[in-house]
Amino acid sequence: MLIIKHARLLTMDKQGIIEDGFIALEGDQITQVGPMDQFSREMDPDKSSRVIDVGGRWILPGFIDAHSHIGLFDDSLDFEGNDGNEETDPITPQLRAIDGIHNADVCFREAFESGVATVMTGPGSGNVMGGQFALLHTYERTVDRAVILEPGAQKIAFGENPKRVYGKDDKAPFTRMGTAGLLRDTLFKALEYREKWDEYRLNKTEYDLAAANHDEDAPDLPDRPDFDFQLESLFPVLCANIPLKIHAHRQDDILTAVRICNEFGLKYTLEHCTEGHMIADVLHEEYIAGQAPGRGTGNKTAKGGKLLGVIVGPIIGDRSKPELSSMTIKTAGILHKTGLPVAIMTDHPCVPEQYLLLSATLAVRGGLPEMDALASITLTAAEICGISDRYGSLTAGKMADLTVFSGDPYDYRSKVLLFIGAGIVRFDPEGLFTQASEEEKK
Repeated sequence: MLIIKHARLLTMDKQGIIEDGFIALEGDQITQVGPMDQFSREMDPDKSSRVIDVGGRWILPGFIDAHSHIGLFDDSLDFEGNDGNEETDPITPQLRAIDGIHNADVCFREAFESGVATVMTGPGSGNVMGGQFALLHTYERTVDRAVILEPGAQKIAFGENPKRVYGKDDKAPFTRMGTAGLLRDTLFKALEYREKWDEYRLNKTEYDLAAANHDEDAPDLPDRPDFDFQLESLFPVLCANIPLKIHAHRQDDILTAVRICNEFGLKYTLEHCTEGHMIADVLHEEYIAGQAPGRGTGNKTAKGGKLLGVIVGPIIGDRSKPELSSMTIKTAGILHKTGLPVAIMTDHPCVPEQYLLLSATLAVRGGLPEMDALASITLTAAEICGISDRYGSLTAGKMADLTVFSGDPYDYRSKVLLFIGAGIVRFDPEGLFTQASEEEKK
């Protein structure tokens, strides 16, 4: 067991801020969190725990970046390490992020050394359907060990990027209508494909039962549908197991995404949402409507889509293309004010992963309340990604991912003094853990 005491704990749960508290970790889980007046060495009867006194320093849950491309666009490499966009076909839902991630990319280390414990990473926005995202720990040595959830989402892109990649070669999509058309066509084909398989399985079951009972009137063995890898990969979306992760900057692209998700009854998140502040009331209405039973279930009767939340960013950067002309650091605050769940992203490598907290800080300057900005990279991000039962707060029973800061995390002078991932000390630049261990030996 590892116990950290005399800490200022920003729990991000119902306990709020504990001014002078402790947190106990065992294995990869948090086992207890509370104020120091509840602390007792009787928690550790055999006195085998390591105890670190951090003297009032701040502890936060491990940060979560809900939208990143870390590991797919390798640091310091050009084409050799560019594995984020398969720009040979605008429809590639069968691609899996885990097959392209460079696990030894130095940016993973830089991420957890700045407190980023978890990333949702996957294909870029060059294709209309780019492939499957994966949710990873940043601190594990291999992709397979790092996986939390795979697939975590299916990437979709509207706007300039697919047009720019394919339109220049006179290929579809050349227009925004073309992008929407390709997406609808693929979803209709996937539904039809699923119906064929549903019918086959039903008939096969009837055949097997009749054969087992030696029924003379047994139906013929049904023909097995041809396998289609692209359409098969969309089953998790159509079954509402994972959401569409929708790249959209301009308000018309955002609304087209909402329209199509409502048509097909899909769960989805809006990524970037650069002009979302212009239609914040509309998006809030869609979010509220999506809470009704039957919404976002992916069924054929499609009662409408379900917006899970908005993931805003990158906040740091210039207006590098026309659809970013209305970019402002106020977007997250305006969307949050309506009641929408809002997470902040880096879009790494657009903003390096270690600047996720800085991005949240700028959102505060733009009007997002301080604690909500921290939630946007902890608990709210976890909720949008579907992992809040295990991640996002300093709560007993959750994953022991946490960071010790020297002071207020919003203060640019504050440093990471200790990072713990899955209960293991991964980064200890000033020897807090080492010193505690040495003192116990004396």
